[in-house]
Amino acid sequence: MKPRVYIETSIPSFYYEVRTEPDMVARRQWTRQWWDNYRDDYLLVTSVAVLDELGSGDYPNKEEIVALVNGLPLIPVEPAIIEIVQAYIRHKVMPNDPVGDALHLALASYHKCDFLLTWNCNHLANANKFDHIRRVNVMLGLYVPALVTPLELLGGQDENER
Repeated sequence: MKPRVYIETSIPSFYYEVRTEPDMVARRQWTRQWWDNYRDDYLLVTSVAVLDELGSGDYPNKEEIVALVNGLPLIPVEPAIIEIVQAYIRHKVMPNDPVGDALHLALASYHKCDFLLTWNCNHLANANKFDHIRRVNVMLGLYVPALVTPLELLGGQDENER
């Protein structure tokens, strides 16, 4: 069975990133490399929360960005998710924004995704926060997904099989 990867908003955004600073160009290249060459090694899922975030606002390449994830299976926002989000905020795991990072983490944790794929290195893919996230998820009886960037998943499951 393929590992399940929750695709957070920043992944399709960086696939079509237009900024020219070296770190932005690198993230775009790593995102495209993973998406184009390794995504088939995984079962990709996303959520209505991601589609809502991508659908709001006015930014370059919006149609292409939304189209990149539009066909992915959507994991449902169960009633328990709201309680998990509130616990994350109460325990200061995530900022006080119930439709932001806390919601993505709650969805990936509740639905037992193996990975939450993101470029959000402040609140999600951050080794300094992971122990706090793990402790709260364990306290809540939740699965703890690996919080990673595309760079960390380059190479797929077994390079020798390619």
